[in-house]
Amino acid sequence: MLATLIPLFDDNMFVCAYSVFARKENHFLNPNYEGGARYDGAGTVHELEVVSSMGVGTLSGGKEVFVPVNQFSIYAEISLQCTVPANKVVLLMDNTIVPNEQYIKRVKELKSQGYKLAIRKLQIADFEPYKDIIGQCDYILLNHSKIDISKAKIYFSQVYPNVKLIAVNVESQEDYEVLKEDGGYDLYEGSFFRMPVKKSETEVNPLKVNYVELLNVVNAPDFDLQKAADVIGKDPALVISLLEMVNRMALNSDITSIRHAAAMLGQKELKRWINTAVTKELCSDKPSEITRLSMIRAKFAEGLAQPFEMAMASQELFIMGLFSAIDIMLDKTMEEALNMVQVSKNVREALLENKGDFAKILNFIRRYEDADWTEVSRLMVLDNIDMDEVYEAYLNALKWYRDLFPQK
Repeated sequence: MLATLIPLFDDNMFVCAYSVFARKENHFLNPNYEGGARYDGAGTVHELEVVSSMGVGTLSGGKEVFVPVNQFSIYAEISLQCTVPANKVVLLMDNTIVPNEQYIKRVKELKSQGYKLAIRKLQIADFEPYKDIIGQCDYILLNHSKIDISKAKIYFSQVYPNVKLIAVNVESQEDYEVLKEDGGYDLYEGSFFRMPVKKSETEVNPLKVNYVELLNVVNAPDFDLQKAADVIGKDPALVISLLEMVNRMALNSDITSIRHAAAMLGQKELKRWINTAVTKELCSDKPSEITRLSMIRAKFAEGLAQPFEMAMASQELFIMGLFSAIDIMLDKTMEEALNMVQVSKNVREALLENKGDFAKILNFIRRYEDADWTEVSRLMVLDNIDMDEVYEAYLNALKWYRDLFPQK
């Protein structure tokens, strides 16, 4: 099994939901799945297996999850496969579900069971024939580049006033800003939040300079615990976070100072905590998805170290994933950002030049995030990597992030 999450944003870049995409088999190892065998087990919604096994708390932080269904799986016993509340699941249909009496009846049944509904891959000419299905939907996903949103907004507000519009394939920040200004869409999906910064436009604010200093302290060889504690002491939020964590670990110990707390953790754990806590602070003025992306990439990269036969480099790979969006965090180009922080040669080559063994894992993670299962499968075959190991590493990353930032 392979599975990934793709976020859906609102006008404030707040993540409101996630689409779940999964693949059960490696099609490179099982070529028949590219032919007629691809319909084997088509009545099972594999994404629901992921949602049910993980729960929406771990998987999406309690937000809605969009689960794709096709012309076969829409007839599955969805209520038996799904163990999470129906109102947290949005069944995402496509144009393989045609607007005939049989499908319309099934769509209404699912709606009556409490599931939310969405549809994608419709052309403008399909809107009228699909009216009985669209009328049951909570969302419709539209390719913004092929839609005049000013006309679509009028049409949907008059004909389907309760259907929310989602712009898909939003590939740049500029496109997002234009669409947001037009005001026709409720949500957006696209990779624009992961686009690298092309040029530097601002100076790093003083608080972030402190964080960068702290990163450099703990990522230096044999860093000094006392020096790290002194830098932590410059930021009240980090002090509180550190003391809370250490108090949880040492219930019967009185923590007398920041230096004492740092010593209680030790070098290895303090380094791990600082890298994650500081990354969160660096992202505080960015969309929450940037924090989540960086953290999950870090833990996922660490988890992939063993399958890619780089177990000795797992900590370095963690840092690579964590800093993979540092250009966005600091509003600098990647080269400028990496000149500010201390990283290993392997991490720098991967992030800046897409070279070296680490780049292989970073590229794998990026393809995985995009649900590019064909390329992911090819890469697993090339490196003789077991699909279940990859899936386990990803789920462990989600669980780790959940525990790191528990829902309040």
